[in-house]
Amino acid sequence: MNLAHDLSALEETVKRCHALVPAVESAGRAIAERIRSGSKLLACGNGGSAADAMHLAEEMTGRYRSNRKALPALALSADGTALTCIGNDWSFEDVFSRQLEAFGQPGDILVIFSTSGKSPNILKALRVAKERKLLRIGALGKGGGPARELCDHAIVVPSEDTSRIQEIHGWIIHAWLECVEAIAVGKA
Repeated sequence: MNLAHDLSALEETVKRCHALVPAVESAGRAIAERIRSGSKLLACGNGGSAADAMHLAEEMTGRYRSNRKALPALALSADGTALTCIGNDWSFEDVFSRQLEAFGQPGDILVIFSTSGKSPNILKALRVAKERKLLRIGALGKGGGPARELCDHAIVVPSEDTSRIQEIHGWIIHAWLECVEAIAVGKA
C-alpha cells in the first residue's frame, strides 16, 4: 500500500484532464438547456459507475449548492426490483434499455458512466437512446471503448486506471451540476 503514490497518480491524472474542461462544459450546458426546456435526465452505470449515476440524479432531485426546485432525474441503476426483474425475465444486457423504453422521451438526456465503455448493457442503452432521440452523454475512461462513438458528448478521462477514472467522474458530476444550477435554474 502506497497512499502517497496513489495521490501523486491522481494529481497527474488531474493535470491531464485540464484539456477536458471545454468538453465537460459543453456537455454540462447541453444538460442544463434540456432541463430548462422541460426534459428529464436518466443516468446509468454498473458497479461504482452505478453509484455515480445515483449521485448525479440525487443531486438534481435534492440539491447541490443552492436551495432550488427539484429537477427531473432518475438513476436507472437504483431500482433493484427493476434490475432483477428485467435481468431475470429478459437479460442483464436489457436492464437499462428496457427502462429507457418505459421512461425515455425524445429530447430527454441519457448520461452513462463507464470506465471502459464496453459494457453490453450500456451499449444497448445508448443504441435505444439514439433510436428514441435522447441526447447521449458519456463519462468514460480507457479510451472510451465502443460507447465513445455512440455518445453525442463523450468525456473520456485520459487514464487506464479505474480508480483514477472514477475520481475524475466525481469531478465531472459536480461540474455538470454547476452548469445546471447556473443555466437551468439561474443561480449563477
